[in-house]
Amino acid sequence: MKRRNLIRGSLLASGGVAFAACSREANDNSAPTPVTDQPVVQWRMATSWPKSLDILFGGAESICQQVSAMTNGRFTITPYAAEEIVPSFGVLDAVSDGTVECGHSASYYYFEKNPALAFGSTVPFGLNADQQNAWLHYGGGLEAMQGIYKDYGVINFPAGNTGVQMGGWFRKEIESLQDLQGLKMRIPGLGGAVMKRLGVDVKVYSADKIVTALLNGEIDAVEWNNPYDDEIMGLSDAAPYYYFPGWWEPGATYELQINLSQWNQLPTKYQRILKTAAANTNIKMLAHYNASNGEALKRLQAKGISIRPFNPKIIQAAQEKTLEIFAEFQQQDPTFRTVYQSWNQFRQHIYEWHLENEMNYLDFSIQAAEVQR
Repeated sequence: MKRRNLIRGSLLASGGVAFAACSREANDNSAPTPVTDQPVVQWRMATSWPKSLDILFGGAESICQQVSAMTNGRFTITPYAAEEIVPSFGVLDAVSDGTVECGHSASYYYFEKNPALAFGSTVPFGLNADQQNAWLHYGGGLEAMQGIYKDYGVINFPAGNTGVQMGGWFRKEIESLQDLQGLKMRIPGLGGAVMKRLGVDVKVYSADKIVTALLNGEIDAVEWNNPYDDEIMGLSDAAPYYYFPGWWEPGATYELQINLSQWNQLPTKYQRILKTAAANTNIKMLAHYNASNGEALKRLQAKGISIRPFNPKIIQAAQEKTLEIFAEFQQQDPTFRTVYQSWNQFRQHIYEWHLENEMNYLDFSIQAAEVQR
């Protein structure tokens, strides 16, 4: 299988994202004027990320910097790395109970609270970044997610995206479904639920613990993000095989989570500024990753890492298990059923459009570029 055939769909993530990523509110109020007549507000932001991940944690920092700049320093938010206030997967609870006023995290970390929350970030064989932004802002997705978060006393806004992720690092070759049996792998969310049904012994570790766990044999494999972040994390020192694509995270949205009571107390101008900062970060994070991942992948290849596609039989089996899980959640959870049906209808429509237009263009252009090399 040529890598081009697997990765061409991921390139859709970059097309037109700058337009889809901005919310209606951000478009209507894209340049809030600096304020000098508003109260002084000081917040704290917990995040799920280590500071070493300069694009990911940098997205949280960017939100804080923009808010301060647009309010002449009257509204300040201090970002904290994972474990500084709460653990990586404790951000939502900290925001909900008022330990912090806001957080930067991923909704799929909390799907066990409500499985429909996964749609706010990404689901296996779901939407890429461009499509996800379209669904959130113009397909009813953000309203659906905010309706769920309201039960936790939280309001959320998209605030970053990685694009299609890689399939992770493995200490041994994965050539068949049999090779997955009993494999200890760090993978969260619905992707982990799918892998479990394929025979994987699923583990969940925060970012600061996964390299050590892989090195000392606690786990045999790990998925994290993309070549740029994975290189920083040092995952290439812990496993020699790097697989693609990350079918469980085709367009992972990260989000700004805000305590609803604190949000309601903000002046309207501050609310507008905060939403604008999140929307700007949503655009720029994806652009930064797309600009950085290619060179990082080349460095990993030069280091001798074996970069391989998953066996199509593994991907096919994973898709079948994903559909099983979706069907079960629809039967068990009315909220999941409502969100899934709306999301799936939107997915079909946008797939038809991209198949007719973008896929044909990219397929021709990529093949032409390969001929010219």
